[in-house]
Amino acid sequence: METSSTTRRWLHQLLHTHDTPQRTAFAYALGVLFGFSPLLGLHTVLGLVFAFAFNLNRVAVLLGIYSNLPWILPAYYSLATLLGAAILRVKVPPNLLRNLQTALAQASWADFRQLGHALTPLAWAYVLGSTLGALVLSLVAYRGSLAMIVAHRRRLELAKQAK
Repeated sequence: METSSTTRRWLHQLLHTHDTPQRTAFAYALGVLFGFSPLLGLHTVLGLVFAFAFNLNRVAVLLGIYSNLPWILPAYYSLATLLGAAILRVKVPPNLLRNLQTALAQASWADFRQLGHALTPLAWAYVLGSTLGALVLSLVAYRGSLAMIVAHRRRLELAKQAK
C-alpha cells in the first residue's frame, strides 16, 4: 500500500497535473511557443527546463511542444520563413526549391555548401517568421485550452452535483 501511495505522490509532484486552469493553459501555451519556435531541436529540453523552473504542468508543456507534428514542420517553417522574408524585405532565391531538391537527392557536400550559401540570407527571416508564428499560435493555444479546461471542469462539477 505504501509503495503505491509513495509512487502516486512522486508522480503527482513530477507531473504537476493538479493546477489552476490558467496555469495549465499557460503550460500548454508555453509548450506551443517552444514547439513552433525557431529553436527546433531544443524545444523539448527548453520546455522541460521552464516547466520545472516555474513548477508548471509537465504533461501540458509536452503536449504543447509536440503539437508541432513532423508532417506540419516543412509547411510551417517554410511559410514562417516566407513571412519573415516579406517583413524584412529579403528576396528568396528564385531556384531555392530546385536547389534544395538537388542537394537532398545527390547528397554531396558541395551541393549542401551551395545550398547553405543560398539559405544564409534567409536565416533572420526564419528566426523572425517562426518567432512571430510561435507567439501567435501560443496565444491561440492559451485562449483555446483555457476555454476547454474551464468547460471540462464545469461539466465535472455539474456531474458531481447531480449525484
